[in-house]
Amino acid sequence: MPDWKLIALDMDGTSLDLGLDISEENRRWIQRAMKEGIAVTFATGRHVAGPVQTFMRELQMKSPVVTLNGGEVWTADGRLLERHPLNPEDIRFLYDLAAEFGVHWWATTIDGVVSDTALTDETMAGKTWLKFGFYADELYTVARIWQRLEERGRYALSNSNPHNIEVNPYGVTKASGLTTVCRELGIRPEEVVVMGDSLNDIPMMRWAGLGIAMGNAQPQVQAEADFVTGVCEAHGVAQAIEHLLAGRIVAR
Repeated sequence: MPDWKLIALDMDGTSLDLGLDISEENRRWIQRAMKEGIAVTFATGRHVAGPVQTFMRELQMKSPVVTLNGGEVWTADGRLLERHPLNPEDIRFLYDLAAEFGVHWWATTIDGVVSDTALTDETMAGKTWLKFGFYADELYTVARIWQRLEERGRYALSNSNPHNIEVNPYGVTKASGLTTVCRELGIRPEEVVVMGDSLNDIPMMRWAGLGIAMGNAQPQVQAEADFVTGVCEAHGVAQAIEHLLAGRIVAR
Protein backbone atom coordinates (compact mmCIF):
# COMPACT_ATOMS: atom_id res chain seq x y z
CA MET A 1 0.00 0.00 0.00
CA PRO A 2 1.13 3.66 -0.32
CA ASP A 3 3.34 4.92 2.47
CA TRP A 4 0.77 7.03 4.31
CA LYS A 5 2.28 9.18 7.07
CA LEU A 6 -0.71 11.12 8.48
CA ILE A 7 -4.47 10.71 8.81
CA ALA A 8 -6.33 13.99 9.45
CA LEU A 9 -9.88 13.56 10.74
CA ASP A 10 -12.76 15.98 10.82
CA MET A 11 -14.70 15.71 14.08
CA ASP A 12 -18.46 16.46 13.88
CA GLY A 13 -20.17 14.09 11.46
CA THR A 14 -16.93 12.16 10.96
CA SER A 15 -14.97 11.02 14.03
CA LEU A 16 -17.82 11.89 16.40
CA ASP A 17 -21.14 10.08 16.49
CA LEU A 18 -24.41 11.93 16.95
CA GLY A 19 -23.84 11.82 20.71
CA LEU A 20 -20.62 13.79 20.14
CA ASP A 21 -18.43 10.91 21.28
CA ILE A 22 -15.87 8.74 19.47
CA SER A 23 -17.09 5.15 19.33
CA GLU A 24 -14.99 2.32 20.70
CA GLU A 25 -14.65 0.93 17.17
CA ASN A 26 -13.31 4.23 15.86
CA ARG A 27 -10.96 4.53 18.83
CA ARG A 28 -9.61 1.03 18.26
CA TRP A 29 -8.77 1.63 14.60
CA ILE A 30 -7.35 5.12 15.22
CA GLN A 31 -4.98 3.59 17.76
CA ARG A 32 -4.26 0.71 15.37
CA ALA A 33 -3.18 3.22 12.71
CA MET A 34 -0.85 4.94 15.17
CA LYS A 35 0.65 1.58 16.17
CA GLU A 36 1.31 0.99 12.47
CA GLY A 37 3.35 4.20 12.42
CA ILE A 38 0.77 6.54 10.89
CA ALA A 39 0.26 9.79 12.77
CA VAL A 40 -3.38 10.76 13.40
CA THR A 41 -4.74 14.21 14.15
CA PHE A 42 -7.89 16.30 13.89
CA ALA A 43 -8.70 18.99 11.34
CA THR A 44 -11.83 20.57 12.74
CA GLY A 45 -13.95 23.67 12.82
CA ARG A 46 -13.98 23.47 16.61
CA HIS A 47 -11.90 25.53 19.03
CA VAL A 48 -8.91 23.74 20.53
CA ALA A 49 -10.38 23.86 24.05
CA GLY A 50 -12.88 21.29 25.24
CA PRO A 51 -13.53 18.12 23.20
CA VAL A 52 -10.52 18.63 20.91
CA GLN A 53 -8.06 18.57 23.81
CA THR A 54 -10.00 15.84 25.60
CA PHE A 55 -10.04 13.44 22.65
CA MET A 56 -6.43 14.15 21.71
CA ARG A 57 -5.41 13.27 25.25
CA GLU A 58 -7.58 10.14 25.40
CA LEU A 59 -6.28 8.89 22.05
CA GLN A 60 -2.70 9.92 22.86
CA MET A 61 -2.35 11.92 19.67
CA LYS A 62 1.06 13.57 19.37
CA SER A 63 0.74 15.54 16.11
CA PRO A 64 -0.31 19.18 15.77
CA VAL A 65 -4.04 19.79 15.39
CA VAL A 66 -5.87 22.11 12.98
CA THR A 67 -8.74 24.00 14.60
CA LEU A 68 -11.31 26.61 13.51
CA ASN A 69 -11.02 25.49 9.87
CA GLY A 70 -7.36 26.50 9.83
CA GLY A 71 -7.79 29.59 11.98
CA GLU A 72 -5.35 28.12 14.48
CA VAL A 73 -2.83 25.26 14.56
CA TRP A 74 -1.69 23.91 17.93
CA THR A 75 0.86 21.36 19.01
CA ALA A 76 -0.34 18.45 21.12
CA ASP A 77 1.32 20.00 24.17
CA GLY A 78 -0.54 23.30 23.77
CA ARG A 79 1.88 25.52 21.83
CA LEU A 80 0.28 27.83 19.25
CA LEU A 81 1.93 27.42 15.85
CA GLU A 82 -0.17 29.90 13.90
CA ARG A 83 -3.28 32.06 14.18
CA HIS A 84 -5.26 33.86 11.46
CA PRO A 85 -7.82 36.30 12.91
CA LEU A 86 -10.51 38.28 11.17
CA ASN A 87 -10.15 42.03 11.59
CA PRO A 88 -12.75 44.25 13.33
CA GLU A 89 -13.97 45.83 10.07
CA ASP A 90 -14.80 42.34 8.79
CA ILE A 91 -16.65 41.53 12.01
CA ARG A 92 -18.68 44.73 11.62
CA PHE A 93 -19.64 43.76 8.05
CA LEU A 94 -20.51 40.16 9.05
CA TYR A 95 -22.49 41.28 12.09
CA ASP A 96 -24.43 43.83 10.03
CA LEU A 97 -25.12 41.21 7.35
CA ALA A 98 -26.56 38.82 9.94
CA ALA A 99 -28.78 41.63 11.24
CA GLU A 100 -29.91 42.53 7.71
CA PHE A 101 -31.11 38.97 7.07
CA GLY A 102 -32.35 38.42 10.63
CA VAL A 103 -30.40 35.17 11.10
CA HIS A 104 -28.62 33.53 14.00
CA TRP A 105 -24.89 34.27 14.15
CA TRP A 106 -21.96 33.26 16.30
CA ALA A 107 -18.28 34.02 16.38
CA THR A 108 -15.30 32.38 18.01
CA THR A 109 -12.75 34.56 19.78
CA ILE A 110 -9.67 33.56 21.73
CA ASP A 111 -11.79 34.11 24.85
CA GLY A 112 -14.73 31.93 23.77
CA VAL A 113 -17.87 32.09 21.65
CA VAL A 114 -19.98 35.22 21.21
CA SER A 115 -23.47 34.90 19.67
CA ASP A 116 -26.65 36.83 19.01
CA THR A 117 -25.71 39.83 21.10
CA ALA A 118 -25.26 43.51 20.37
CA LEU A 119 -21.75 44.42 19.27
CA THR A 120 -20.27 47.90 19.47
CA ASP A 121 -17.16 49.16 17.73
CA GLU A 122 -15.43 49.06 21.11
CA THR A 123 -16.28 45.42 21.84
CA MET A 124 -15.33 44.43 18.29
CA ALA A 125 -11.94 46.12 18.54
CA GLY A 126 -11.26 44.62 21.97
CA LYS A 127 -11.37 40.96 20.91
CA THR A 128 -9.36 38.67 18.67
CA TRP A 129 -11.92 37.18 16.24
CA LEU A 130 -11.06 33.81 14.73
CA LYS A 131 -14.18 32.60 12.88
CA PHE A 132 -17.68 33.89 12.17
CA GLY A 133 -20.77 31.80 11.47
CA PHE A 134 -24.30 32.27 10.16
CA TYR A 135 -27.26 29.90 10.55
CA ALA A 136 -30.61 30.10 8.74
CA ASP A 137 -33.52 27.68 8.59
CA GLU A 138 -34.18 28.53 4.93
CA LEU A 139 -31.55 27.30 2.47
CA TYR A 140 -32.55 30.13 0.14
CA THR A 141 -31.45 32.60 2.81
CA VAL A 142 -28.18 30.74 3.25
CA ALA A 143 -27.56 30.99 -0.51
CA ARG A 144 -28.28 34.73 -0.54
CA ILE A 145 -25.88 35.40 2.34
CA TRP A 146 -23.22 33.20 0.68
CA GLN A 147 -23.53 35.25 -2.52
CA ARG A 148 -23.08 38.51 -0.63
CA LEU A 149 -19.99 37.15 1.09
CA GLU A 150 -18.51 35.88 -2.17
CA GLU A 151 -19.03 39.28 -3.79
CA ARG A 152 -16.88 40.86 -1.09
CA GLY A 153 -13.96 38.58 -2.07
CA ARG A 154 -12.28 38.69 1.33
CA TYR A 155 -13.22 35.37 2.90
CA ALA A 156 -12.77 31.61 2.87
CA LEU A 157 -16.35 30.31 2.96
CA SER A 158 -17.42 26.85 4.05
CA ASN A 159 -19.97 25.04 6.17
CA SER A 160 -20.30 22.25 8.70
CA ASN A 161 -24.03 21.89 7.95
CA PRO A 162 -26.09 22.86 4.88
CA HIS A 163 -27.88 25.48 7.00
CA ASN A 164 -24.78 27.35 8.11
CA ILE A 165 -21.91 29.36 6.66
CA GLU A 166 -18.50 29.50 8.31
CA VAL A 167 -16.23 32.44 7.54
CA ASN A 168 -12.45 32.62 7.85
CA PRO A 169 -9.99 35.06 6.30
CA TYR A 170 -9.32 34.44 2.61
CA GLY A 171 -6.94 31.52 2.11
CA VAL A 172 -7.42 30.12 5.61
CA THR A 173 -8.71 26.54 5.36
CA LYS A 174 -8.10 23.12 6.81
CA ALA A 175 -5.68 22.60 3.93
CA SER A 176 -3.61 25.64 4.89
CA GLY A 177 -3.55 24.40 8.48
CA LEU A 178 -2.46 20.93 7.42
CA THR A 179 0.32 22.46 5.36
CA THR A 180 1.71 23.78 8.64
CA VAL A 181 1.24 20.37 10.28
CA CYS A 182 3.16 18.72 7.43
CA ARG A 183 5.97 21.23 7.75
CA GLU A 184 6.24 20.43 11.46
CA LEU A 185 6.22 16.67 10.84
CA GLY A 186 8.45 16.74 7.76
CA ILE A 187 5.96 15.01 5.47
CA ARG A 188 4.40 15.80 2.08
CA PRO A 189 0.72 16.41 1.22
CA GLU A 190 0.67 13.29 -0.95
CA GLU A 191 1.43 11.24 2.17
CA VAL A 192 -1.69 12.52 3.94
CA VAL A 193 -5.16 10.93 4.18
CA VAL A 194 -8.09 13.13 5.16
CA MET A 195 -11.68 12.27 6.15
CA GLY A 196 -14.67 14.58 6.36
CA ASP A 197 -18.31 15.27 5.64
CA SER A 198 -18.89 19.00 5.01
CA LEU A 199 -17.81 21.84 2.75
CA ASN A 200 -15.09 22.88 5.19
CA ASP A 201 -13.42 19.55 4.35
CA ILE A 202 -13.25 20.07 0.57
CA PRO A 203 -10.04 22.17 0.55
CA MET A 204 -8.14 19.43 2.41
CA MET A 205 -9.69 16.76 0.15
CA ARG A 206 -8.25 18.55 -2.88
CA TRP A 207 -4.90 19.10 -1.17
CA ALA A 208 -4.22 15.65 0.33
CA GLY A 209 -2.95 12.47 -1.26
CA LEU A 210 -6.20 10.67 -0.42
CA GLY A 211 -9.62 12.04 0.44
CA ILE A 212 -12.27 9.92 2.16
CA ALA A 213 -15.85 11.15 2.52
CA MET A 214 -18.31 9.86 5.06
CA GLY A 215 -21.48 8.09 3.98
CA ASN A 216 -23.37 10.97 5.59
CA ALA A 217 -21.26 13.60 3.80
CA GLN A 218 -22.79 16.37 1.74
CA PRO A 219 -22.97 15.42 -1.97
CA GLN A 220 -20.30 17.97 -2.96
CA VAL A 221 -17.88 16.35 -0.52
CA GLN A 222 -18.54 12.83 -1.79
CA ALA A 223 -17.96 14.09 -5.33
CA GLU A 224 -14.47 15.31 -4.34
CA ALA A 225 -13.48 12.14 -2.49
CA ASP A 226 -11.45 9.15 -3.66
CA PHE A 227 -13.49 6.83 -1.44
CA VAL A 228 -16.78 6.96 0.47
CA THR A 229 -16.89 5.10 3.77
CA GLY A 230 -19.80 4.35 6.12
CA VAL A 231 -21.81 6.92 8.04
CA CYS A 232 -20.51 8.34 11.31
CA GLU A 233 -23.05 6.35 13.32
CA ALA A 234 -21.76 3.09 11.78
CA HIS A 235 -18.09 3.76 12.66
CA GLY A 236 -17.21 5.00 9.17
CA VAL A 237 -13.76 6.16 10.31
CA ALA A 238 -12.96 2.67 11.59
CA GLN A 239 -14.18 1.13 8.32
CA ALA A 240 -11.97 3.47 6.31
CA ILE A 241 -8.86 2.89 8.40
CA GLU A 242 -9.34 -0.87 8.21
CA HIS A 243 -9.56 -0.66 4.40
CA LEU A 244 -6.63 1.75 4.30
CA LEU A 245 -4.32 -0.49 6.31
CA ALA A 246 -5.29 -3.44 4.11
CA GLY A 247 -4.37 -1.47 1.00
CA ARG A 248 -7.91 -1.52 -0.37
CA ILE A 249 -8.20 2.26 -0.93
CA VAL A 250 -6.26 4.09 -3.62
CA ALA A 251 -6.29 7.68 -4.80
CA ARG A 252 -8.02 8.43 -8.07
